[in-house]
This record gives sequence, C-alpha cells and structure tokens, in this order.
Amino acid sequence: QVQLVESGGGLVQAGGSLTLSCAASGGTFSRSAMGWFRQAPGKDREFVAAISVSSGTAYYADSVQGRFTISRDNAVHTLYLQMNSLKPADTPTYYCAADSPPYSTSISAYDYWGQGTQVTVSS
Repeated sequence: QVQLVESGGGLVQAGGSLTLSCAASGGTFSRSAMGWFRQAPGKDREFVAAISVSSGTAYYADSVQGRFTISRDNAVHTLYLQMNSLKPADTPTYYCAADSPPYSTSISAYDYWGQGTQVTVSS
C-alpha cells in the first residue's frame, strides 16, 4: 500500500509560482503512474496532470497546459508539480494520487490518494 503526503501549498499572489511535492512511502512508487488533481469547495475533483512511470510522458489539463509542469524523482520517491503564472482559479486543494500504469486522467483509475495541500492565489 502506498502512502502519499503532499506539501508546498500556501498563499501566493496572482502571477506567482509554487512547487508542490508529494512524498511516497510504503509501496512501489517507482512502478506507479502518478497524477495531480484539485478540488474546490462544493465542486468535483478535477484532473490537473499525470506522468508515466519513467517520466517519459506527461499529460495536462487544458486549463494548466503551458503553466504547470509535473515531474518525479523515483530515487527519492517524490512527485512534483511546478506551478507558474498562477491565477485565482488555481486556488483549490491539490491532491496527488498513484495509479497502475499507464497513467490516466480519470479519478476512478487511481488507487491511492494523499490528504491534500491547500493553494490560495490572491488577485
């Protein structure tokens, strides 16, 4: 079983940057496809980005394409999300998740989830 712990959230002004991290333990991180999702209060959780096991392939939601970069370091079992040019709409709680390869954009495909980290973008 994989345990995931997100960190790096916080308050940032619009146009600013943040890097989220997701530390994995207790499982097979290096053999898991990974993803980032986000959820605002009262709204459905939505896909943000996903990355393959080898980091060879990444996929992004249209809303973050060109602004966010997902990456992973299998040696330290950590997933990252570099977020640039942040907008107030990027504000909700961000979750990392682990999946069996290949990666997916579907919430239901992911087996393990972190507890989330809050990002607040002020205008």
